[in-house]
Amino acid sequence: MNFFDRLSNGWTMAMNSFKVLKENKQLIIFPILSGISLILVIGSFFTGILAANGWDIDNMETENPFVIYGTIFLFYIVNYFVIVFFNMALVHCTRLYFRGEEVTVRAGLQFSFSRIGAIFSWAIFAAVVGTILKAIQENSGVVGKVITGIIGIVWGIATFFVVPIIAYENVGPLEAFKRSSKMMKEKWGQSLGATFSFGLIQIIGILIVAIPLYLVGSLIHPAVGIVFASLGAFAVVAIISAAEVIFISAVYHNINGDPVAHFNQQAIDNLFVHKD
Repeated sequence: MNFFDRLSNGWTMAMNSFKVLKENKQLIIFPILSGISLILVIGSFFTGILAANGWDIDNMETENPFVIYGTIFLFYIVNYFVIVFFNMALVHCTRLYFRGEEVTVRAGLQFSFSRIGAIFSWAIFAAVVGTILKAIQENSGVVGKVITGIIGIVWGIATFFVVPIIAYENVGPLEAFKRSSKMMKEKWGQSLGATFSFGLIQIIGILIVAIPLYLVGSLIHPAVGIVFASLGAFAVVAIISAAEVIFISAVYHNINGDPVAHFNQQAIDNLFVHKD
């Protein structure tokens, strides 16, 4: 399959993901809750640090590496935990949908709560990796930044299937990472057309939604325009994020021989093929 065929195949997969989301509109609540939670997390961290420094921004700067990287580590734990928690809830809901069972937000959240230990273990593991990469990036030259950037890309690819793996396979974080890496290596084709498709749709969607909202809001006040545009962009990102998780769930379940309703079976089979 050449590059353009793979892009076309990825586009088909993306459209199928949006179809599932359209038929289960309540699933959009998961990325919205995730986004709101992350905003609250960032706000709470900033408020806590500011309060610890007497509410004086000038006192927030510190050269103590234990304080700096300890804070980064804690932030990463909460960040990864929130993202995986809500993504796992969405993955479980797609599994219910693929099996023809009733899909509810409550069922997704209950499942994530039942796997909260596994989610927390993964959050710690991912936070350790993230903190180490951050330390290397900030204490090395341009070459170090390039290397950590490449490692970050490889990490994203290697952890592609981690959420469904820790959801349904009784393994620890390191084994989940190895399992996801192996699965991706075995099924990796020339490219992941769907990733390109989601990215393209997101850029176009933000431009189409955010710019008009900004123009409308700016008629009232520029600040209102910024708020409107930000909310519009947030909505687009939430929709794309939900569709991406549905896509990951569909491919994962297909690889494991589970039924994947409403998806083009040939498209899934062709998207991840064995290397020759």
